[in-house]
Amino acid sequence: MPHRTELYEDPPSACWPIVYSPDYNITFMGLEKLHPFDAGKWGKVINFLKVVICRCYNHRNPTSRLPAQFRGSEKSFETSTDPDRRNNNGKLAVERGWAINVGGGFHHCSSDKGGGFCAYADITLAIKFLFERVQGVSKATIIDLDAHQGNGHERDFMDDHRVYIMDAYNRYIYPGDGFAKRAIKRKVELEWGTEDTEYLQKVHTHVEGALNELRPDIIVYNAGTDILDGDPLGGLAISPQGIVKRDEVVFKAARRRRIPILMVTSGGYQKRTARIIADSILNLHNLGLIDKELATSGAGNPKVEQMIRDTAKDLTNLSLQ
Repeated sequence: MPHRTELYEDPPSACWPIVYSPDYNITFMGLEKLHPFDAGKWGKVINFLKVVICRCYNHRNPTSRLPAQFRGSEKSFETSTDPDRRNNNGKLAVERGWAINVGGGFHHCSSDKGGGFCAYADITLAIKFLFERVQGVSKATIIDLDAHQGNGHERDFMDDHRVYIMDAYNRYIYPGDGFAKRAIKRKVELEWGTEDTEYLQKVHTHVEGALNELRPDIIVYNAGTDILDGDPLGGLAISPQGIVKRDEVVFKAARRRRIPILMVTSGGYQKRTARIIADSILNLHNLGLIDKELATSGAGNPKVEQMIRDTAKDLTNLSLQ
C-alpha cells in the first residue's frame, strides 16, 4: 500500500504537467552573470511557451479569453516552492503519461554528495519516491542525454537491478567517473565535436535498444541542452534542430510503448538554450506526443505555424537578455 506523503501535490486537470517555479531562477546581486550557467533560462522557457501558445489561441478564438492552463501568471503551470516537491514529478508523469520539469536534472549529485553545479539528487529522489509510494512502478529507465556523464544517479543505482541506465556523453569532459560507469547498461561515449547525423543515429539506436532490453514502468529523460554547438562546457556540435529532433526520438519511443515519461532539462550554458527547449516542447505538442487537446490544434495550419515563427522572432531579445 503506498504511503501518504506531502511531497506531491495534485495539479488541476486543466493544467499541462509542465512544472516551473520562479524560484528556479537564481539572482545574487548580479554575480550570477559571471557564472557560465544562464540562471534565468527556466523563466525564459515558460515566457516563450506562454506567448506562443496564447497568441495562437487568440488567433483561433479572437473573442475568447486565454485557455485556463495559460491564464494568469506562472501559477498556470503546476508549481511549488519546495525544491523536493517541484523536482519530484514522476508521479505526475505516471498519472498523465508525461511530465516536463523545466528545472531539474541534477545528475552529478548522488544521495551522499553534490557535484558539478548539482545540489541534490532529484533523479534519485524521483525514482525512489515512485518505487516506495506508487503502486505498479517497480522498474525505471534513465535516458541521460546531457553532454556530461550522469555519475550521481549512476552511483546511487549501482547495484539496483530495477533501474536501467543509458548514458550518452562526451567521453573527454567532466566528471570522468570510472567507478560510476559500471552502473551504465548502455554506454555511448561521444567524441569532441560530434554532429547531428552521427548523434541522432546513435540516440535512436540506443534508445530503442534500451527500451527493448527492459520495459520500464517509467522513463526519466535527462534532456540536457549542453550538447548544443558552441556550448562552453559540452564540447559537442549539435544544432538547435538536432536537439528538437533528439527529444522527438525519445518521446516517440516512449509513446509507441505507452511508457510514462518524465523529462528534466539539466545542463545548457548558452543564452539561446531557453528558446530551443521551448521550441522542442512545442514540437512535441504539434506532433501529438504530449497532450494536444489541452492547447491549440495549430499543427499543420500554415497561418498558425507562421505566427509561431513570427513570435519566435519577436522573442529573440527576450531569449538574449
